[in-house]
Amino acid sequence: MHPICETCGTQFAESSAPPERCPICEDERQYVGWNGQRWTTHDAMAQRYSLRFEDDAGVLGIGLSPDFAINQRAIYLQTDAGNILWECLTLVTEEAVAELKARGGVDLIAISHPHFYASMVEWSQALGGVPIYLHEADREWVQRDSPLIRYWSGDELALSPDVTLIRCGGHFTGSTALHWRRGGERGDALFPGDALQVVSDRRHVTFMYSYPNYIPMKPSDVHAMQERVSRYGFEDVYGYTWGRNIVGGGRDAVDASFERYFAAIAG
Repeated sequence: MHPICETCGTQFAESSAPPERCPICEDERQYVGWNGQRWTTHDAMAQRYSLRFEDDAGVLGIGLSPDFAINQRAIYLQTDAGNILWECLTLVTEEAVAELKARGGVDLIAISHPHFYASMVEWSQALGGVPIYLHEADREWVQRDSPLIRYWSGDELALSPDVTLIRCGGHFTGSTALHWRRGGERGDALFPGDALQVVSDRRHVTFMYSYPNYIPMKPSDVHAMQERVSRYGFEDVYGYTWGRNIVGGGRDAVDASFERYFAAIAG
């Protein structure tokens, strides 16, 4: 079996029994569940959960129902780099794979950071063995390795003229955002995972080393992130879960958020 951590939703390498601990949850950016370390399996989850496909501010979102673990949603993007599954989920179903194939299939998976690795290898295999793009700086957090994973390096990886992966750092060393030059009426979009997390007012983003444990990001990391995203324009910012999006004025909102952060720590 491939054990799954119930708190973070990460699928582990095959074993006859679950591990004693989840390194991702024991890290200070995450936490062990209040009832202690608990495990499940893909088959057990399939009895309790399903996948839902819904429009989320003009993109196709995919998520678990009911909510599970961190409750991120994946996004299906049809781009000039091919059809991309941005972020990943713990559960894979035949129905979801058929739905994606009916829409043209998936050519690659790209994931922002280790909290969302989930069942990435399971998804890749179900979709025909598509490559999984992860930043090499976060290799140590992979709990189920596979030759399907392509580790990239540096601060940028252009997947096509319109799609670029940007290493933002901060939350994790390899924390990645996807920039999509959409053009047309919708304008360009940024998909930053947790590197720049869209906050509840949906007019700002914030920068945290740990979100559940409220550990702020180092100013030096936020400065570096600001410089790395400064070269990209975008109208919309799609956050890590349902509805956490800034629709319109995204570039100005992110710039204002950087200014607000530095003003707050200067006081």
